[in-house]
Amino acid sequence: MDPRYTLVGCSFVIQGVVIGSMFAYGVFLPFLEAEFGWSRALLSSTLSTASLVMGVFAIGGGHLVDRYGPRWVLSVTGVICGLGYVLTGTLSAPWQLFVYFGLMVGIGMSTHDVGTLPVVARIFDKRRGAMTGVVKVGTAVGQIIIPYTATVLIAGLGWRCAAIALGCGGAVLLLLAAQGLNPSRIRRPGGPEHAGAAPRSGYSLRQVLSRRTFWTLCVTQFTFMPALITIPLHLPVHGTDLGMTVTAAAALLSVIGATSVAGRLVIGRIADWLGGRRALSLCLVLLSTSLALVPALTSATALYGFAVLYGFAHGGLFTVISPTVAEYFGMRAHGAIFGAIVFCGTLGAAAGPMAAGWIFDVEGSYALAFWGLAGLSAVAFALIATLPAGESERKIS
Repeated sequence: MDPRYTLVGCSFVIQGVVIGSMFAYGVFLPFLEAEFGWSRALLSSTLSTASLVMGVFAIGGGHLVDRYGPRWVLSVTGVICGLGYVLTGTLSAPWQLFVYFGLMVGIGMSTHDVGTLPVVARIFDKRRGAMTGVVKVGTAVGQIIIPYTATVLIAGLGWRCAAIALGCGGAVLLLLAAQGLNPSRIRRPGGPEHAGAAPRSGYSLRQVLSRRTFWTLCVTQFTFMPALITIPLHLPVHGTDLGMTVTAAAALLSVIGATSVAGRLVIGRIADWLGGRRALSLCLVLLSTSLALVPALTSATALYGFAVLYGFAHGGLFTVISPTVAEYFGMRAHGAIFGAIVFCGTLGAAAGPMAAGWIFDVEGSYALAFWGLAGLSAVAFALIATLPAGESERKIS
């Protein structure tokens, strides 16, 4: 078997475990609210903290991966992620939730993209978008399996034991998968064995700091990321507010995960074919449209329909950024540049869930939050329209 595909498979697993575990927090939220009486703003701010920590550590993590390779970086962060979930199962005070989930799980999440996607981009320089899409399908699978698994475990064991079980299982899977990320053993077709990567031509992080394209991508990431983090957290509890059972509401996340598979694969191919700018534009049109409609949806069937449209855009947006960064800036410092853009996104992602929880606590409804997310997504679309044509677009024009 081509060792490049072993690396893809291990990256697939890492993506699924990390993002699936993050999504599963939304399943725990009603049980934490019921046991402790904590507000949704407080509970949501925990995920906001995790998102912010993820972004801060992603910058340094991307640099470490560029310099030392992904295996040991991902091994360490994988164990921290699992341990954070285990400790979450023992919490009794709000500060513990911020430390165990916000800080530790946030650190664990920080390298799942910068430790996998730059490596995949290097070893598949001709099919970056398509293979990035395959890897990111792992997150969709994780979104389907892990929240459902959490629901089953909570029903049988209670939420505390469920969190401990998820943490133990996640740590083992992440540690094992990280051992398969050793690009130095991959021989590129027709060339010598060397780091398994495409030639690292392109810009350094210092050089891109003076380029408008870089900052446009940073601000774009900031404006659409709140929707990608807020909706998975608040949609299940929004469903229960509308009368859905906990299981049926949790299934909304599985629908998002399932339809995002198509988004990841299709958008990845479009990025290779038509360029990252056009692929991003398509995703943002779908995202802003779905978010603008959701406040009017009151039935389970309608919410599942929203989950289909949103899920496609959600999956595509998580796929397209890495190959777009490579298209505009090359591979010289892909991990560091990608990490910086991810950091900007997590600033928005950190604010989104907390703001949505606060709006619900004040208004008793998520309508303003959904409309606000739709507006931010529309701003992101307008920003992408200002970008210059990338390499893929110029080739077909």
